[in-house]
Amino acid sequence: MQWRVTFWVMVAVQAIATGSMSISAPFLPLFIQQLGVHPLALVETWAGVVQSTAFALAAISAPVWGAFSDRVGRKPQVLRASTCGTIASILMGLSQNVWELCGARAMLGVFAGFASSSTALVASVVPGSMLGFALGWMATAQMVGTLIGPLIGGAVADVVHNYRTIYFCTAVGTAIAFFVVLFFVRENFQKKTPEEHKAKSSRAQLREILSHPEVAPLFVVLAVAQVTTLAVQPVVPIFIEQMVGPVPYVATLAGAAFAAIGIGDLIASPFLGKRSDTLGYRKVLVISLIGAGLFTLPQGLTHNVWVFLGLRFGVGLFIGGIIPTTNAWIGRLFPREMRGKVYGLSYSAGFIGMFCGPISGGLLAGHIGFSSVFLLTGGLILLNALWVAFGVRSDPERAWS
Repeated sequence: MQWRVTFWVMVAVQAIATGSMSISAPFLPLFIQQLGVHPLALVETWAGVVQSTAFALAAISAPVWGAFSDRVGRKPQVLRASTCGTIASILMGLSQNVWELCGARAMLGVFAGFASSSTALVASVVPGSMLGFALGWMATAQMVGTLIGPLIGGAVADVVHNYRTIYFCTAVGTAIAFFVVLFFVRENFQKKTPEEHKAKSSRAQLREILSHPEVAPLFVVLAVAQVTTLAVQPVVPIFIEQMVGPVPYVATLAGAAFAAIGIGDLIASPFLGKRSDTLGYRKVLVISLIGAGLFTLPQGLTHNVWVFLGLRFGVGLFIGGIIPTTNAWIGRLFPREMRGKVYGLSYSAGFIGMFCGPISGGLLAGHIGFSSVFLLTGGLILLNALWVAFGVRSDPERAWS
């Protein structure tokens, strides 16, 4: 069946694109140091600002691109986002100071949307009863990229001793993703007639989405999930450097810390995604949040890098069930023709969390210490689990295919 071919190609593309972006992401604080920013507290603050700039702008642009994809198709949006990722990565690699780096990240935020476009494309072709399974595999592909990318980036950085090079590696990967989608993805998209547009305008559809009683709580879940996931990202490389000292393989260990989550997610995501279609989205989501929170808290208390890597692996076992399960839940609330807008809004909520996460993590690390970031984010994940368990109603009564 054609939808299966499209689905599995998009799984591969998700791995390629995420791996490409993950090549450089873990080493942003170290690149900022290379650009001449000192002292350490200022490095962490700038790392949060640079990451958060892109996420803030993406939160504004994601609903626009989502609505546009419902009008012209999801495949063109995936191609657009891939092109932007390539150009922005080249500009980041060419940056001569932290302001230029921030500007390139801002461009990525305005024209980004690869994940939301890919999700909308997959959600529009797979059967509704398999949506959790499909998004679980998309999350697995994302974590495969997260696993492979940092290891490649760490190895390249340790060999060439120049973090600028890994941004050019990112550009090559996103360009490959562009051509794979261009030649191998088929989308049977049918544009609406003028009469259909008049029957239900985009503004009316947006009101329908936002007024749904389940949507706002689930958007909060997505935002908080991203806050807790990304708040620790600016901290990990320097935290490891403090644990192991000035060893020559610190970048490789930093890459391994991000890859450990990918390994755990690779093991658990297909299982969690498939179970969410049968056990129910709410139950799987609560279990995933509790597990991720319990493995995050002790990270701030350990002084052994191998224990730290083990705890990161534990987080990976559960974190893969959070975002795909929530997105599958949201997708089943609305018909296929509205899922571009739905996922544009859901990723906007996620981008708000992405904006708050790195900048709050960087500020906390710079002012009250690295351990506080892990303790506070772990506690926030557990509070999020309570929110889902008691503040969000059970699975949707009306599920669209």
